[in-house]
Amino acid sequence: MSASVSLPPAQRRSRGRPRKTADERDDGNRRQLLLRAAAGLFRQQGFAGTSTRDIAAAAGMQPGSPFYHFENKEALLAAVMTEGMERATRHQAAAMQAAADAALQAGRVLGARDCLQVLVRSHFDVLLGPESDFIPVMLYEWRSISAPQREAVNRLRSGYEAAWVPVLQALHAQGALQGDPSLARLMIFGALNWAVQWYDPTRRATLDDLTHAALQLFLKEPA
Repeated sequence: MSASVSLPPAQRRSRGRPRKTADERDDGNRRQLLLRAAAGLFRQQGFAGTSTRDIAAAAGMQPGSPFYHFENKEALLAAVMTEGMERATRHQAAAMQAAADAALQAGRVLGARDCLQVLVRSHFDVLLGPESDFIPVMLYEWRSISAPQREAVNRLRSGYEAAWVPVLQALHAQGALQGDPSLARLMIFGALNWAVQWYDPTRRATLDDLTHAALQLFLKEPA
């Protein structure tokens, strides 16, 4: 039986686009620069009012640079939304883990009310905290992406919201949350997300204050 012979990497013929030079291999950072620049501009100027030239300039790149990373402006918008949901999911998971660890060190169990407080505070972080342009862009520009792109982002959003479901169900079972938990979840997200329209950190309450007010609104006080 004859053995197949593979050419060493240096002798293999490359196909398609030529390999990038060492200076061009920093794709991850360049992509992140474009995403942050696009998120900021899409939020400030709207999707229709922002050009790829604007985005490239804000990222400190050449006018054609966005097209090396994204097929078109719509694909860049969808990537901003995807990035926003992925960031939100990571932030939420880290916040819940930190709260659980702190409770364990204090010798107690994290209750459902505590969990909702962490979830609400984390959500305000991704909506209103540092680098918070991504999720508002998703809220403002949802209709500007295609149906397949919306489906992909919706899968991420469903995963993000899934962490809230058992918490709300537990609160409902305890009598702290009135009404159907599924409807309550939709109403809660609607109320929290609207904060991007009116919140002003220089004139209004802190994010901790917002969290406290939200819990007072959504939950019955413990007996």
